[in-house]
Amino acid sequence: MSLPNCPKCQSEFTYEDGENFVCPECAHEWPQQALTEIETAKVFKDASGNILQDGDTVTLIKDLKLKGSSGVIKVGTKVKNIRLIDGDHDIDCKIDGFGAMQLKTEFVRKA
Repeated sequence: MSLPNCPKCQSEFTYEDGENFVCPECAHEWPQQALTEIETAKVFKDASGNILQDGDTVTLIKDLKLKGSSGVIKVGTKVKNIRLIDGDHDIDCKIDGFGAMQLKTEFVRKA
């Protein structure tokens, strides 16, 4: 397992000291538990690599067929006030004319 870089000065020469990580260059110490909290926080990115947050407005970059229906959501459709969730589909939202549904972040771009 590689040790994390120092969060203060980004030095790669960190080492373990008991239950802490220590940076020999700037003497910054931080708990090893903080590493697991950072790793578990998932970052959601759109198709262009922009970071998404709850409440953002996104635009579809591809026509999406609706499962169990003959309807299609057209490219360019704006989706307002998204909510990010864990799972196969990352976005929970309501689309005007279609209702509540879930989308994948790879098919949207931040507006």
